Amino acid sequence: MTLTCGETARPWSEVEFAGALRALESRYWDRHPFHQRLHDGLLSDEELRLWAANRWYYQRCLPQKDAAIIANCPLPEVRRQWLSRIVYHDGIAVHSGGTEKWLRLAEAVGLQRDEVLSERLVLPGVRFAVDAYVGFALRRPWLEAVASGLTELFSPGLLTHRLHRMREHYPWIAEDGLAYFTARIEVVAAEGQALLDLVVRSARTRAEQEACVSALAFKCDVLWAVLDTVDYYCGGTREVARQ
Repeated sequence: MTLTCGETARPWSEVEFAGALRALESRYWDRHPFHQRLHDGLLSDEELRLWAANRWYYQRCLPQKDAAIIANCPLPEVRRQWLSRIVYHDGIAVHSGGTEKWLRLAEAVGLQRDEVLSERLVLPGVRFAVDAYVGFALRRPWLEAVASGLTELFSPGLLTHRLHRMREHYPWIAEDGLAYFTARIEVVAAEGQALLDLVVRSARTRAEQEACVSALAFKCDVLWAVLDTVDYYCGGTREVARQ
């Protein structure tokens, strides 16, 4: 489907719009070579640790991204809906929530919690990409920032596949360390559909629809940039990241 720049172009139908968003699935990071190596059991223990420490930075920043969406959104019904996402990641008490589960995974692959929390293992390219994503949510209209999160539409299959492969190829990882994936699988499909419904319902003009498609493409680029960076350092400069 071709994007246009014209403000006067007719809006896509709901089916056309949803199709344009779903068409970006081919740009999702499940196809990244690093993920392929992860799922084939080809990562060393050190590479798993570098991945977990850098993915932590992405997980840690998601509630800030969601808070920016709430701050920019004038609609109380959307703010109420979005608040649950912050709670999901941050939890309702200390040592709860999705970010806590990711920390447990980091510990399960051999990292020290303080080492992860210090963020000294976070690579510059990862920090740049994730910060750009948070900045996007801060600066762009709330609807575009919401649409950028539609990568959730593409993730249920990836999460299920990853969980199976990690249990198969990295059996030394304690089951508690995989709790992030088991918990996420339970909610992500319904969450993604609710998000798609919100975006399709809220984007009323062709310009808004195209901006949402562009926002989702940007998010896909952010995710690829994260893995590009980790993949590069896994190619021979891992120790540089620990200094």
